[in-house]
This record gives sequence, structure tokens and C-alpha cells, in this order.
Amino acid sequence: MRTVTVVGASLSGLYAARELRAQGFDGRLVVVGEEPHRPYDRPPLSKDFLTGRADEDRLALADDEETAALDAEWLLGTRARSLDARGRTVLLDDGRTVSTDGVVLATGASARRLPGDSLVGVHTLRTLDDARALRDELAGGPRRVVVIGGGFIGAETASSCAGLGHTVTVVEAAPLPLVPHLGPEMAAVCAALHRRGGVGLVTGTGVAGLRGTVSVTGVALSDGRVLPADTVIVGIGAAPNTGWLAGSALALHDGVLCDDGCVTALPQVVAVGDVARVGGSRAEHWTSATEQPRVAVANLLAGRTRETVRSLPYFWSDQYGARIQFAGRRQAGDSVRLTEGDLTDGAPADGGFLALYERDGRTTAVLSVDRPRPFMRARRELTRDASRVGSATR
Repeated sequence: MRTVTVVGASLSGLYAARELRAQGFDGRLVVVGEEPHRPYDRPPLSKDFLTGRADEDRLALADDEETAALDAEWLLGTRARSLDARGRTVLLDDGRTVSTDGVVLATGASARRLPGDSLVGVHTLRTLDDARALRDELAGGPRRVVVIGGGFIGAETASSCAGLGHTVTVVEAAPLPLVPHLGPEMAAVCAALHRRGGVGLVTGTGVAGLRGTVSVTGVALSDGRVLPADTVIVGIGAAPNTGWLAGSALALHDGVLCDDGCVTALPQVVAVGDVARVGGSRAEHWTSATEQPRVAVANLLAGRTRETVRSLPYFWSDQYGARIQFAGRRQAGDSVRLTEGDLTDGAPADGGFLALYERDGRTTAVLSVDRPRPFMRARRELTRDASRVGSATR
């Protein structure tokens, strides 16, 4: 290959560029990025950056020396408009074209929005520019903040807003936040963190609409209530950025469909990170964005699938001074038991806890709150067990 184009100046895009050089690609490397910023770390946006404990310099994923070593052409502030049917030409929104021998799709995902979210005071939190706007608004004095969505972004943002002294309410349509990830029993434990942090939690009801003319004044719920609000943060998930790929030869369904090696229907096109649906699932986690590029690049340079992604799902979240860590593949019906620590009034006691999810006598996942060392041991054991099971079934 003489030219490889990475579409997406994201975490996964940067890792893909690094892997290309590390695996011996010495040709032309082009990185296209819709945002004007070099790749930056997104997890701190809802935490340390929002609260002012970290500035923008600390978000950078590569310094000038590391960036120069990649010897890449950076086309930033430029959106990819289309990919030709053979996957050999990327058309940009400014009319330029990039002819290429290989493509790494790393366009990530965009925050889902609500009707009426153009009102002043309504925010999403997905990009650096989103975080800048929200941080500036929160610095203007005490606000009544309503966070729509109790997932990880919603919970972390609620925690940060409460820590800044604002009055915060989280609205979650499900009976409990994080049920799909943690199951009802452990989701209830994490819900207790909101209460302990002084944050109101409204569950089991959706949002009917936003109130206000120029600026937001409230959030109307589907049960008829209206929550007063000066600031609304919409955290209802993200949609993969695949619209620009319509008309290409790639299969699209909640992401770019790939095999277990991140390879698409075109062997010269691979996908990584939030936009990639690898082996039937799409994972919006930091670890997926950093682990998939090595396999994807190896297969891209080989021209076929030679390696597959076998990492165990893992994520973490910082909320109300507690670190939540989870690894594994929990399914409905798994039992869960605490093996270390305890609960106080339904919330983690001092020192946190470690819990194991089990099915048919086998551990399927592990969850911890403020127990990092025991968690890492349990995660390693879980990874070894999963590898043995995978080897036995191949």
C-alpha cells in the first residue's frame, strides 16, 4: 500500500495511525478529522475538565514530538462526505478528494438529540466544544440542572454539576439507571450514589418535551410533571457516524458491519472504535477504541483477516467520588454476589465492594466500586477463563 487514509481524528483514529507506523507502513498517511482539534481524551470532559481541575493541554493524546513522528498529513476541520463504491477515494466536504489504497474508518459517534434542544441552555456532552460551552455556562452562578439520561455520561455530568454546587436532577426512562449494563440489583446500588451525592433521581418516566421560548425553562415529563431548569444536559446515547457512507459498498446497521477482525465487506477498508460493529456488537468504550486498531491494521496491511479481536469488554466510570469498574459479559439471569466489602443503606459502604456475576457455576463478569486491586485480579482471572473457553470452542 502506498497511501492509507484514517477517517476520524479520534482516539481510535490516532491509535490506528500509530499502529500503521509501528507495523511497518512507511507510505503516505492521511488523517481526516471533522473537528479542528488534534485527537484528545474524551472521558475527562464530563469530569475534571468540566469541573476545572484539568485544562485543555491535559486532554491532548499526543505531544508535538509524537505527532511529528507519525509523519502524517492532518486534514482537520474537514468532514468526509462520501466513500466511493470501491473504497479507493474519499471525497471531502470542501471538494477535495483523497485517493487511497486503504481506509481506516474511525469517525466515532454523535450525541443523540431531542426536539427543541436548540434552546439556549440545552447541551449535549460529546466533544471538546460541547464541554467548553457547558463549562462556561455553569461558571455563571448556581443553576437548576436537569440531566436527561442516567447512563455513564449522564451520571458523571450530574456528579460534576453537583460538585460545583448546582441543584441537579437526573431523569431516566428505565426503572433504574445502568440496568442494561449492571442488572437490576447492582444498578440499584449505583442509583444510591446519586442520592448520596445530593442529586434527585426521577426514574420510570420519559421526557415529553422541553419548555421555553429562547432559553430553556423546564423539562416536561411524560407523566405530566414539569421540572424547572436553567440548564439541561441531554445524555441519551450516541449514534454512529455512518451517514456519509451511504451509497458505498459497506453494510451499515447501527455502525459499520465488520467481521471479528474489524474488516468490512471491502478488504481494503477496516473500521475501529465507536463506529465499528465488530462481530455483531458495537462497544462505545475507551478500551475498544484502543485495542481494536492493532488487529484492524494488521488485517488491513495483510489484505485479509488474519487476526481477530478477543478482548474482554471493560469500562469504568467516576461518580460522586467513587470509581466504578466493570469487566465481562453479563446476561439476563446471571446471579450476582458480593465477595468483598458491603453495602450501607443500599449504597457502597466505606472501602467499596467487589461483586461477581455468575452463571452455571462460572464467573461471567466482575464489578467493583473503589476496589481497584481486587478488581484487576478478578479481571485477569476472568480474561484467562474466557481465553480457555474460547480455545476449547475453536
